[in-house]
Amino acid sequence: MKIYLKNVKEFWVSDTSFVTLLIMLLFTVFVLPVMIDTESESTLFLNIMFVSLFFAGIFSSKEPAMIVITSTLFLAHVILKLIRFSDTPFEYYMVEKVVGLLNLMVFIFINFKLLFRNDEINTYRIIGAVNVYLLLALFGAFVLEIIHIQTGASIIGDVKLVGGDQDFSDYIYYSLVCITTVGFGDIFPANVASKMLSVFLSATGILYPAVVIAKLVSSGSRKD
Repeated sequence: MKIYLKNVKEFWVSDTSFVTLLIMLLFTVFVLPVMIDTESESTLFLNIMFVSLFFAGIFSSKEPAMIVITSTLFLAHVILKLIRFSDTPFEYYMVEKVVGLLNLMVFIFINFKLLFRNDEINTYRIIGAVNVYLLLALFGAFVLEIIHIQTGASIIGDVKLVGGDQDFSDYIYYSLVCITTVGFGDIFPANVASKMLSVFLSATGILYPAVVIAKLVSSGSRKD
């Protein structure tokens, strides 16, 4: 068992893990929204994917403190999901989303550190940069849902929010539109909190590629 866990650990801290993570993120960000829109039962896959991503975060951590944080947040997230999907009358959906957001933020931080852990530049690192970009889009989707739960509205326009995991398609769509600075104009922020988040995502979408490119060019120059 120890050998198996060691192998899993070595994989998730290696550059090759970026490819696996990219496949998981592409499925979560681009395929699952379509599945959810056509069949609501597909939200089960959404929950499974997020649990899988956060579980991978435990093995992607190197520092003991980060392992404790990721493990604690992962267990809390799983417990809250089990409560929601069980027959108990209790449901802590807001708490679950906040814990999920914390998990995602830590996972972004870990992947950002793995991306720039040394001056090496290769195809895997470029894929890793794409992974962080997609994770930031997921971050926007999580915050939008939390705003909606707290205020009763987060986005308006050509969208019908029903509450729960079924709305993920609309949240991730709007988050991607913001972070890519496309701005189709079919969906709008409903309040100040959503407006500020939209601006933050747009600014991040502009600055992140510039920072990554500058870092990669700088690393390549030092290597030469």
